[in-house]
Amino acid sequence: MNAEQIRLVRETWKLILPMRTAVAELFYSKLFELEPRLRPLFKSDLERQGEKLIAMLDAAVRGLDHPHVLGPALKDLGQRHVRYGASENDYGTVAVSLLWTLEQSLGAAFTVDARRAWTEAYATIVAMMHSR
Repeated sequence: MNAEQIRLVRETWKLILPMRTAVAELFYSKLFELEPRLRPLFKSDLERQGEKLIAMLDAAVRGLDHPHVLGPALKDLGQRHVRYGASENDYGTVAVSLLWTLEQSLGAAFTVDARRAWTEAYATIVAMMHSR
């Protein structure tokens, strides 16, 4: 990711944080609408799961320009997702749900450039999750 993309992701993320609970609910609602078979993978309380999602995204957003620090944590997260039963195809569904949620939550602030930056950020995060 380039510096401008990182700036856009961080700028829009600051707008998301005050509405984090609603954003997490919206994300999971869309995710399960798109792929109902994923619902059983989330055995814990969805409110708690939403908190984990926001915390992970917050760490990722803060660490985008420090992949050497972020990478090991994301690799561990990727390994846990495999144990939970997530498949490679599920990451595409998560991307669709995440981008849709950002668009719904940010409105006009989710510009074409912001969408591209988030798409790149997500690809970067997934690549780190799958690193060997």
